[in-house]
Amino acid sequence: MPGRTRTTKKLAQRIDLNYFKRLYPFPRWRRILSIGLTGIAVLWLGWEGLAGKQRPYNAGPLAYSHALLTNHCERCHASESAFGKKVTDQACLACHDGPEHQAQQMFTPVCTDCHVEHQGSFRLAFTKDQSCTQCHSDLKTKNGKTTFAASISSFDSGHPEFAVLRSGARDPGTIRFGHQVHLKKDLRGPRGVVQLKCADCHVRTGSPSGGMAPIDFQKHCAECHPLDFDQRFSEPVPHKKPEIVMDFVVQKFTQYIAAHPQEVHMADPADPRILRPPLPPARDAAEWISRRVSDTQQLLWRKTCKECHTLNVREGAALPEVAPAAIKTRWFTNAWFDHESHQMLVCTECHGRASTSKETSDVLLPGIQTCQQCHRSGREAAEARCFECHVYHDWTKEKKIDGKALIKQLAANRP
Repeated sequence: MPGRTRTTKKLAQRIDLNYFKRLYPFPRWRRILSIGLTGIAVLWLGWEGLAGKQRPYNAGPLAYSHALLTNHCERCHASESAFGKKVTDQACLACHDGPEHQAQQMFTPVCTDCHVEHQGSFRLAFTKDQSCTQCHSDLKTKNGKTTFAASISSFDSGHPEFAVLRSGARDPGTIRFGHQVHLKKDLRGPRGVVQLKCADCHVRTGSPSGGMAPIDFQKHCAECHPLDFDQRFSEPVPHKKPEIVMDFVVQKFTQYIAAHPQEVHMADPADPRILRPPLPPARDAAEWISRRVSDTQQLLWRKTCKECHTLNVREGAALPEVAPAAIKTRWFTNAWFDHESHQMLVCTECHGRASTSKETSDVLLPGIQTCQQCHRSGREAAEARCFECHVYHDWTKEKKIDGKALIKQLAANRP
């Protein structure tokens, strides 16, 4: 039996041509809510505006350093613009000096180009790389010269090797020191065999700069390298300038012979430390003291002090000159490094050459490839944006700011 045949005309006759005039439940409630909620929002904004409250018009939370200004928009938004008031550099300079980055820079961006507010509670110094690469991806200067890399787009793209390693610099320190001999196994100390670790001498300061505390002779060296000078005394000479050392020595022997006058008439045995033969008894206390001081000078200047220091003896001078230690405390002059945030690492992961270094002049800094293993692009990586190591403003040229705000003003109108 053949099926029923329906023509287009018959099918069209079944369609209600007024269907679009009817309002079904879902569209009806959508229209009611749209109009109703919009009306409520407008009424709320008007009410808050009449009450003088600014919270509804806030563009977002402020950074930690500006949180106190949340209800004081006029502190920053002080210049008229087409849509309300904008933030100008003058508003920022009322609290921050913000010295320029480099005298040869081609232009100076406005503060808000790099420091974008109302993005949440974070540090405003966490700027985007674009703020830096707008110049450093194609670096140009006013005089057409630059000592820095001219094309850097990110830390793992175009960033050159660290300058101190790229230039083949040497450690300027004058102290004779080799890491290898101090890190070797079965090292003999005054209390037996020891195994030194990097942290025994290199101690983090915990300061914001993240540096290491200076090496101190009394704290780090004296236990294994005592400055003993005579068996009559348990107290070593002070680790100070030669003038102070000799004053100390003369005072000690003067006090000693005054308490033991009988030793003036005793013969002096040989001193194998300085290869001095035996001597007949001294004629008086002054000669006895002079001999002891002379022996101590031979021991200190030719053996003990010379073990680590460079001594310059000028003709006719009574005492030698000790070359300044010149121990470098900061290697990255254009960047910052924080040891605190890297303390989970084994020291030799970055300073791998330390265990084989024999010369003071060896520079034991890690190369850029070591850093890029962790600091790279991607979510599962350590921060690698420019601000992590570099700063824009030259804070050595910061000017003093005379504050104008009052506590009662900032604390007023709290929510």
